Amino acid sequence: MKKETAIKGKLIVFSAPSGSGKTTIVRHLLGIQDLNLEFSISATSRAKRGTEEHGKDYYFLSAEEFKSKIKNDEFLEWEEVYRDNFYGTLKTEVERIWAKGKNVIFDIDVSGGLRIKRKYPDETLAVFVKPPSVDELKIRLKKRKTESEDKINMRVAKASAELATAPLFDTIVVNDTLEHALEEAHEKISTFIKS
Repeated sequence: MKKETAIKGKLIVFSAPSGSGKTTIVRHLLGIQDLNLEFSISATSRAKRGTEEHGKDYYFLSAEEFKSKIKNDEFLEWEEVYRDNFYGTLKTEVERIWAKGKNVIFDIDVSGGLRIKRKYPDETLAVFVKPPSVDELKIRLKKRKTESEDKINMRVAKASAELATAPLFDTIVVNDTLEHALEEAHEKISTFIKS
């Protein structure tokens, strides 16, 4: 018999195409005391980049360790993005945050976000952050100056498919102006946590 994670707090999922502003919104919400949020650190089998730290930015695992944890049903959700390049949410991470009496906030891809919502439909608020348009998204990605034109085009193509999933989420926050998006996200999460 599988041991299921005991529900203690709420799960707040933020998903969006790259460049929509979800990470900025999540960081803002983490600073609001009354929401009682803690960030869920994802596990990955990819190599560390720059100054990334294990247990702070990600839980860095080898592909073998990741596969072993999949086999042992240790993930709430996981995905193989490229061959042997895995990302996922460890059940122990959610349990760690709930043990502190906090609500869990996720900044994860669309498919991972929807898997969490399917697993815990009543405890999860799945928020899709939508850019005003695909053209605006491309402008934002170019302004970052962190990726090649090819990579940006790849992200924009992926964004079109991700935007089609928006209606599957509980709510959509359109990030046309950041200030408005931050207010709307705060209001929606505050209402959900109190429900």
